[in-house]
Amino acid sequence: MTATHSPKTGSDALLTPQNSLLLLIDHQPFQFANLHSHEPTLLVNNVVGLAKTAKVFGLPTILTTVVEERGGLLLKGIRDVFPGQEIINRTTINTWEDPRVVKQVEQAGRRKLIMAGWWTEICLAMPTIQALGEGYEVYIVTDASGGVSTESHERAVQRLVQAGAVPMTWMAVLSELQRDWARTETTEGVADILFEHGGGSGTALQWERQLLGVGAGA
Repeated sequence: MTATHSPKTGSDALLTPQNSLLLLIDHQPFQFANLHSHEPTLLVNNVVGLAKTAKVFGLPTILTTVVEERGGLLLKGIRDVFPGQEIINRTTINTWEDPRVVKQVEQAGRRKLIMAGWWTEICLAMPTIQALGEGYEVYIVTDASGGVSTESHERAVQRLVQAGAVPMTWMAVLSELQRDWARTETTEGVADILFEHGGGSGTALQWERQLLGVGAGA
């Protein structure tokens, strides 16, 4: 008898560079000014680390803001990762109600959507719920998202998990996409991200290289 598994178990449930897309939502000054669920410096570090992860693994990445002429430009650290890339500036609070965003998702042909946004309870919640209803698998990066309070963020994550989303952290996304250190085409890029954004993990990796006598580029 053939074993069966849910869409959230088995190897097919894991993220790969071939099956995933990143959608970054409303990482802007207006949202950031009233974001109290996380320490601000850490949150900026995490979302930029996530953006660099997508770049290293070649994930299609969609950048979007809401009314940026009043809410501010997308976080500079993200713009620096994707210089010159179109940023979809919406009027809709729900990203999924902007047809330009949905069109780009459809054109990419990926069914696993990695999403992060400020605020979790609004800007991340609504498109996640709608995309889930349309048959996409959504992975929410909780430490690259944040809400107006700890309670707001936590209740949003609970709501999205109940709706079927999979919560992850940005370093879990990085590790799942790498999966095998024999995939040397991305190991140096991963190391660079960890050195700059990985905190203790990056420091430990630098130490390991020191002990092994391995220099940069090796």
